[in-house]
Amino acid sequence: MTEAARAPIGRDRRPFMRRFAIAAEPYLYSAPALILIAAVMLVPLVIGISYAFRNVILLDPFSGGFVGLEHFREMAKDKAFWLALRNTVSWTGWSVLLQFVFGLILALLLDQPFKGRGLAQALCFLPWAVPSFLSGLNWAWMFNPVIGPIPHWLYGLGILPAPDNILADPKLAMWGPIVANVWWGIPFFAITLLAALQAIPRDLYEAAAIDGATPFQRFRSITLPFLAPTIAITVMLRTVWIANFADLIVVMTNGGPADRTQIIASYIFTQAFRRLDFGYASAIAMVLLALLLVYSLLIVLLRQTLLKEA
Repeated sequence: MTEAARAPIGRDRRPFMRRFAIAAEPYLYSAPALILIAAVMLVPLVIGISYAFRNVILLDPFSGGFVGLEHFREMAKDKAFWLALRNTVSWTGWSVLLQFVFGLILALLLDQPFKGRGLAQALCFLPWAVPSFLSGLNWAWMFNPVIGPIPHWLYGLGILPAPDNILADPKLAMWGPIVANVWWGIPFFAITLLAALQAIPRDLYEAAAIDGATPFQRFRSITLPFLAPTIAITVMLRTVWIANFADLIVVMTNGGPADRTQIIASYIFTQAFRRLDFGYASAIAMVLLALLLVYSLLIVLLRQTLLKEA
């Protein structure tokens, strides 16, 4: 009798290397993707975190030494950083709120059957295809009172006392990038919410209508509960995205006037690529990363709590 035949019943009689190869096969298939993710994401992340504790100035050949928490102590005294943090909250909050409201309205309209709906959907999703840099340039021109119409329209409506440049007014400058961001980001919410709306069974609406439910009652009792998981995920993703999104601000206002439109992401850009202080910029980026991680964790916990209660 061979050794394989004498092995106890239930024991895998295949050679060890063969069993190891079979067990490792799924990991070998995913290894190229994992290696690519590590090379593209994890390695730069680790290097960036290390920069936060070092004095890394690009044009200083003697920089690079370990400074510990010095950058964070400097950050605590940096008035420009705290102003950028407040601007980030305002920029992100208003952008996400307005994008969500208008995106939901657009998704509800596009969910209704009407002639030419396919063309209307294509036109409504067009802003999402415009590069953010080009979008910022176009909106900067539109807010310019010399060549743009918006200041003159607002003056004609009595909103502005004069057709001045909104982007040069410290009190109103932030609204320029916010408006541009809302226009550019509405399709994101419209696409995702429209997909979720089309997945809701129509029988529920028909049954509710037969029972005498009004359109608002059907929206509150059927549409919103079905959309809640999608809303939570899209709001979380969009908040993280917008908080890190400095393209429109850099193009339209460059953080001015007097840092009134400077957000954390654009402040990191200023420190890293204009002042060439990669160490301080990395420390600011770490703070932003920590804040967004806490926010994402709270959203996930809130969503799980609501699901349990439901």
